[in-house]
Amino acid sequence: MLRAIVLHPNDNVATLIDPGRAAEPVQLTGEGSSKIELRADVPFGHKCAVRPIAKGAEILKYGQVIGRATSDIRPGDHVHVQNVEALRGRGDVEEGR
Repeated sequence: MLRAIVLHPNDNVATLIDPGRAAEPVQLTGEGSSKIELRADVPFGHKCAVRPIAKGAEILKYGQVIGRATSDIRPGDHVHVQNVEALRGRGDVEEGR
């Protein structure tokens, strides 16, 4: 079974430690344990949603905000540049905005 790590109890994403294909079950470990099913292919080291994330909601990893959802994200979706706006290290936006 595929494995993914939840790094903080407030995180709404998990990091895959195995590459995964759509429809494969994933065992979540770390700060919580459960299973989800991938809705898309997710490469090693990438994130998948562990619960629903509404458009405009914060993406949480390490218990920290790492971005904002640009569309609704369902559990098992690949969470990456196609559905997340990065909020850190952007030269086109003032920090803290």
